[in-house]
Amino acid sequence: MNAEGWLADTRTSYDTVATSYADQVRNLLAETPEERAVMALFADLVHTSGGGPVADVGCGPGRVTAHLRELGMDAFGIDLSPGMIEVARRDHPGLRFEVGSMTDLDVADASMAGLVAWCSLIHVPDDEIGSVFTHFQRVLRPGGSLLLSFHVGDESRLKTQGYGGHPMKLYVHRRQLGQMTAWLNDAGFMVEAHRTLSSAESTLGGILLARSRPAIR
Repeated sequence: MNAEGWLADTRTSYDTVATSYADQVRNLLAETPEERAVMALFADLVHTSGGGPVADVGCGPGRVTAHLRELGMDAFGIDLSPGMIEVARRDHPGLRFEVGSMTDLDVADASMAGLVAWCSLIHVPDDEIGSVFTHFQRVLRPGGSLLLSFHVGDESRLKTQGYGGHPMKLYVHRRQLGQMTAWLNDAGFMVEAHRTLSSAESTLGGILLARSRPAIR
């Protein structure tokens, strides 16, 4: 499938389920203390490195963006789905949310102190991941922190229904920690911590913390 095809399917699917999805995940962080602990560690890394703006890429209804703000970060959200952004703005008035794609981030080079992609890479095909990570590396300043979460496994499956029974049409990709680490290394990141865990967030989830290396010129 070409890039515009899977992006269009992802956008339409999440526009369709935006309200139901927001209702289902709104309080999920309250049930996931280990995820909150990882986000707190990420916040400490950002603060220790001098602070600055943090992008929550694939923010959905904005629950993680709002939590990052509670942790003292200058966080804003970006999502492919206009429907999700509408819900995020409704649920978190006063916070900044923008429609955009992780495949072509409209963010200045080396302008971000941190970047989060929380379960938002799961619909990106394998042959697009490298390009996405290259964009992440481009917008992060040298030494900037990256926090990723994803579903662990080896399969990709077509999701045709979800979140209240609404129709969807998109693939859910599960990846191994080693593969994600290799992609990050190729894009210019240093992986500093990784783990897997099971929780209300994911049957088997992977979490990676990495730092951006200076670009080689």
